[in-house]
Amino acid sequence: MLVKYFLGGVLALVLTTTANADNGLIMLKSGFSVDETADRFEKVVQEKGMIIFARIDHAKRAEKVGVQLRPTQLVIFGNPKVGSPLMACSQSVAIDLPQKVVVSEDENQQVWLTYNDPQYLQTRHNIEGCDAVIEKITKALASFSQSATQL
Repeated sequence: MLVKYFLGGVLALVLTTTANADNGLIMLKSGFSVDETADRFEKVVQEKGMIIFARIDHAKRAEKVGVQLRPTQLVIFGNPKVGSPLMACSQSVAIDLPQKVVVSEDENQQVWLTYNDPQYLQTRHNIEGCDAVIEKITKALASFSQSATQL
């Protein structure tokens, strides 16, 4: 019986998550609007002690210059206690920090939450000696994203 629930949970995760190894992005389907998903994400990361540095509504800004975009918001967040040790391992990772998520609506009105796979960043920046930090970030981003996109 326990195996049945475990397999059901794994199947649900597979059906709602897409990882693209080519570009290092992890995408989760959201059951909420772009606004609500971004709000939920902000709330959960703030509850975990993260700082929200900015939230950019790309669609609203594009509209001001006459460009029509589907709803797209970028949330920039982080915690120097986590990011600084990564930069100490490989300073170039600073180009990808603070962390970001994009919440967007596709052409089928499906909302997605997308973020950089920390494993991809580890490879991209040749980060060595920070495996524990990468693992912590990987788990935290997965948890935050799941909380923001699922009931």
